[in-house]
Amino acid sequence: MADLKASSKDLSQFETIDASGKAVLPGFVDSHTHLVFGGYRAEEYAWRLMGDSYMDILQRGGGILSTVRATRSASREELTEAGLKRLDSMLSFGVTTVEGKSGYGLDRETEIKQLEVMADLNRLHPLDVVPTFMGAHAVLPEYKGREDDYIDFLLKEVVPEVASRRLAEFCDIFCEKNVFSVEQSRRLLTNAVESGLKSKLHADEIVRLGGAELAAEIGAVSADHLLHASDEGLHAMAEAVSWPLCCRPRLQPARALREGPEDDRCGRCGCAGHRFQPGQLLFGVHSAGGGARSALCEPLAGGNRTALTLNGAAALARAQVVGSLDPAKQGDVIILENPSYRFNPYHLGVSTVEKVIKRGTLVFDKRRQGECRC
Repeated sequence: MADLKASSKDLSQFETIDASGKAVLPGFVDSHTHLVFGGYRAEEYAWRLMGDSYMDILQRGGGILSTVRATRSASREELTEAGLKRLDSMLSFGVTTVEGKSGYGLDRETEIKQLEVMADLNRLHPLDVVPTFMGAHAVLPEYKGREDDYIDFLLKEVVPEVASRRLAEFCDIFCEKNVFSVEQSRRLLTNAVESGLKSKLHADEIVRLGGAELAAEIGAVSADHLLHASDEGLHAMAEAVSWPLCCRPRLQPARALREGPEDDRCGRCGCAGHRFQPGQLLFGVHSAGGGARSALCEPLAGGNRTALTLNGAAALARAQVVGSLDPAKQGDVIILENPSYRFNPYHLGVSTVEKVIKRGTLVFDKRRQGECRC
C-alpha cells in the first residue's frame, strides 16, 4: 500500500472491496488432484460402500483402469472443456492453486495429452495448475508381472519428452503392493529427478510397503495417502516431506507430521481434494476423524501451519510464492461471507466464499457468479 500511495495521487481509479465483518484468507491450495480425466466411477463407489476393496475392483478391470479407458477415448477438446468446469467449481470454493496429475493414460499418447490439456487449462483459467506426470499410476494387464519393463518404457519413451517439453513439474508413482515396488519407485523417481523433475509418491495406502521411508530417503517434495505408513517412516518424513490429505487419515500420521519441524520446505499435514467432487476441498477437512481434524482445521486460525494454504503450497514447492498473506507473495486472496474461518468446515458442501482475488485481480464474485473468471 505504501508503494501504491506513493505512485498514485488518486486512488479512486482502483476498485475498493469492503470486507468489513468478513474473514480474509489466503487462497486455498489443493495439492493433490486428478482433474483431467474421462468418465466417472459412481457404480464402483457403490461397490466400495458394500465392502469391495480397492484392489479387488482394480484387479477386475475397474478403478484406475476404468478411467484409463474413458480418458484414452476422450478428445483433447472434451478433456479441456471438462477441466474448465472443474476449475470453475474449485474457484467458487476458494481454490487458487491446484495440482493436476496425469496417470489415466498409461501410454505415451494419452499421458502427453493429459499434460497438454493441463497446460491449456493453466493458460485459459485464472487458477494456477501445477502439472504432475504420473504415468506409473497402475499396471496395465499386459504389463502384469513385467512392471520393470513398464518402468523402462516410461524412462525411455515418456519421461524424456515430458522433461524436455516442460510438460510437468513433478513425477509421481503409486508405490504399493501389487502395483510398483519400492525399488521400482526409487528407480523411476531417481531418473526423473536427473531429468529435471521433482519427486512425489503415492505410498503405503493399502499395506505398509516402505513408501514413507523411500520418500524421506530421496527427498520427495510430498508423499500422499500413507494410511499404513510405519512410525519410523513418518518420523523420517517429518524432517522434509509433506503429506497432503487425500483420504480419511489415521490419527497417528496426522499428529506425527503436525509435530514435525516447521519451515517453508515442509508442508506437514496439507489437504487435497483428490477424487472428491472438484471444489469440495473442505469436505476433506470435515470428514477427517478426531485428532486429524484438529491438525487440519485449527491452523486456519493463523500462523505458518495452515492445512489448506501454506502446507498445500509447500507440497507443491510453492511456499515462497503462495499460501499466506505476506509481502512479496502473489495476491491470492479469498473473502468469506462470514466473520471467521470456522464457518468453512461447519458448512459441509456449501461454499462460504464470497470473492476470490487471483494475482491481485477479482476473478470470482458470488453475487455476479458467471460473470467473472477474468
